[in-house]
Amino acid sequence: MKHLVILGAGTGGTMVANHLRHKLPSGWSLTVIDPSPTHLYQPGLLFLPFGSIDERKLQRERRRTLRSGIEWVHEAVEVVDTDQRQVVLAGGARRPYDLLVIASGSDIRPEETEGLTGEHWGVSVHDFYTLSGALKLREALASFRGGRLVLNVVEMPIKCPVAPLEFLFLADDYFTRRGIRDRVELVYATPLDGAFTKPVASKALGSMLEQKGISVEAEFNAGEVDGDAKLLKSWDGREVPYDLLVSVPTHGGAPFIGASGLGNELDFVPTEHHNLLAKGHDDIFVIGDATDLPASKAGSVAHFQSEVVAENLLHTMRGQSLVEGFDGHSNCFIESGHGKALLIDFNYEVQPLPGRFPLPVVGPFSLLAESRINHWGKLGFRWIYWYGLLPARPLPFPSRMSMLGKDTSALEAA
Repeated sequence: MKHLVILGAGTGGTMVANHLRHKLPSGWSLTVIDPSPTHLYQPGLLFLPFGSIDERKLQRERRRTLRSGIEWVHEAVEVVDTDQRQVVLAGGARRPYDLLVIASGSDIRPEETEGLTGEHWGVSVHDFYTLSGALKLREALASFRGGRLVLNVVEMPIKCPVAPLEFLFLADDYFTRRGIRDRVELVYATPLDGAFTKPVASKALGSMLEQKGISVEAEFNAGEVDGDAKLLKSWDGREVPYDLLVSVPTHGGAPFIGASGLGNELDFVPTEHHNLLAKGHDDIFVIGDATDLPASKAGSVAHFQSEVVAENLLHTMRGQSLVEGFDGHSNCFIESGHGKALLIDFNYEVQPLPGRFPLPVVGPFSLLAESRINHWGKLGFRWIYWYGLLPARPLPFPSRMSMLGKDTSALEAA
């Protein structure tokens, strides 16, 4: 018997496992290793601080998200022994593998920033990238009566790079509905030189921030939080005062990646851009947030990657050549508040452009422009996630990006 082992049962790992459940050649077993009993719908964390979703709708029992017949080992991974092709579990047991998929995601590391996790953490300093953090921030926002709210991204990469912008847009909406927007100053302190990493999108999103009265502190590399003085300090000496700080801390991969010698300085796995093999290994594939790829760490990316990883696993099992099938495709709705949203669609080579998606003229979604149907698309994605993406059912969105409906003339004006 040969063994396919998947480390992590988040979005990417679950989709790969469900893709392959009934496709494995004879003589292969499939095991998923993940210690958590629940699966968390991470995009929903954005809405929790504003009280617009019940946290119970964001979680499901892990056993309900994996197809029957998939072995699920409820343990943490200590290290991967690549020489022996074994996964060493926290309890000391070893699980052999012939092919391995690293789908262990990423987590925040607030302790990497001096002062961020002091006595003010969870009081006047918050995050919304964890369930507990989003719930505490919901309480803080509900009692906030005015002042300076600063959202800071400590460093890139982060999960869902547009989420900080979405938070600020939703905060503008939230305080407007409460009738206190004129008493709240919203500030975006980012290490980027603008609102986003790509010029066309950065210009459009930066204009939206300006229209909504949200100021930007660009190229701000946070080095310290002084919780007593309520000051966010950058390495270049700049200081940003706050009354309420919302931090998007440094992100890193799973600790076992570093312990196994598989990762970079942040424990993300160096990954081949198009076939998703771990660099230097012909028996290890990587998916989702665990990679070091210059693609967004977003659920849509894991979806597009899952099809390529599943196909390449089957090709490897059959002794066939790998497909170079992943082009960096990312597709993200951006909540802009007041019942509207934008949509961006891009890949390694093509930045987000205006236009229509998925079809020219008719759309129905608009690219890089606000619309109500985009907002409903964002809300409807949760249903698609639970009943379409995770079960790995066929969806009409190819893994490779299409240029249909995109307005390339915007590149000249950027």
